[in-house]
Amino acid sequence: MADTLTSVKAVERVPLGLARPGFRGHIDAIVAADDTPGIAPGEVERRLLELGFVEGAAVEVLHEGPLGRDPIAVRVNDTTIALRRREAMAIIVT
Repeated sequence: MADTLTSVKAVERVPLGLARPGFRGHIDAIVAADDTPGIAPGEVERRLLELGFVEGAAVEVLHEGPLGRDPIAVRVNDTTIALRRREAMAIIVT
């Protein structure tokens, strides 16, 4: 009898700040670190949520800046937003 098990591709969770132009995925979580100078992690999370970065939203990296790849242009659902890469590191995508 043949083995009928199918393989399932593992879904990788990565920060949006590491994604390159052309990346498409969905937001899995918002997790701000304490290393953002001058802004409390809770404030970063609140700002991102207000901009539409919510769990399950479709996200696409459109463009990145020429110097240090910063800022990045991101489409969330039907809205295009520019983010600093350090802020995009708080957005976990799959």
